[in-house]
Amino acid sequence: MRFYILSLLVLLSYHTVAQSSPEPWRPAQLMPTKTLAERIQKEELGKTIIMSVGPDAIIKGSVDIGPGREYQNIAKLKNHLRSISKEQEVVIYCGCCPFSKCPNIRPAFSALVEMGFKNAKLLDIPKNIKVDWLDKNYPTQAQP
Repeated sequence: MRFYILSLLVLLSYHTVAQSSPEPWRPAQLMPTKTLAERIQKEELGKTIIMSVGPDAIIKGSVDIGPGREYQNIAKLKNHLRSISKEQEVVIYCGCCPFSKCPNIRPAFSALVEMGFKNAKLLDIPKNIKVDWLDKNYPTQAQP
């Protein structure tokens, strides 16, 4: 019985530590959707690169990388950015699901950090791209 309780405590403590692992970004690296939308509308992006690491490139001017949870798409992200200055602003987004559960943003943002981008940003999409972008009539890609 003691072994069972001890094992349970060890598993519980491991689970708690695993859940409290820090995100690969700092709060200051989160960009509100309104901020990006206004910059796009006012054509104030400069050299900012916007990259979709989710299922679709919906935001106007964004590059479609594909879901960040897939290794080949992380390789595509790195290849796309390999000749870009590490000082340049790079904004990534997904929007497939609630931000806290998204399987795509963490691997993609970690790749930006590993590559040494000093101005990496993550678009703060708490619910999904429909609610946090489309329903607000923010700028989208032209439909063919």
